[in-house]
Amino acid sequence: MEEKVLKAIQDDYPDAFAWCYGCGRLNKDGHHFRTGWQGEQTRTIYTPRSEHIAIPGFVYGGLIASLIDCHGTGSAALALHRKNGQEVGDGIEPPRFVTASLKVEFVRPTPNDVPLIAVGRIQEIHPKKWKIDTEVFANETLCACGEVVAVVMPSAFTSKE
Repeated sequence: MEEKVLKAIQDDYPDAFAWCYGCGRLNKDGHHFRTGWQGEQTRTIYTPRSEHIAIPGFVYGGLIASLIDCHGTGSAALALHRKNGQEVGDGIEPPRFVTASLKVEFVRPTPNDVPLIAVGRIQEIHPKKWKIDTEVFANETLCACGEVVAVVMPSAFTSKE
């Protein structure tokens, strides 16, 4: 049985903000990354599809970058939501984040035929800015690591002027 994230922050995003190609549950063509807690770390599990190849048998690096990016913003949302006294599924809308910076290091080729597990460690660096360090594993092999600095979504993103 494949492991999965049962309570994901993306499940609580309002419909207006659930369209991201990486993590938006309403984007029919997207990846549908789901990020939740595992102890004090965050976790996203995703199995690449056959079209996500770089060369046969290995995952395209852009997918890995997208996974780290969405895992980072989802992790920041989880952390601030918890800091505010809330948890996933409690009916309170979580904060939304956007990426201020993304750094990715490819450690070794990532196989395309296994679930990828992104594990995040969160550090608050400002009330509206969080840093998430992420490691991506295929089985128990570290394939990539990255850093996301995520900021609370600016109000300009919520209006269509």
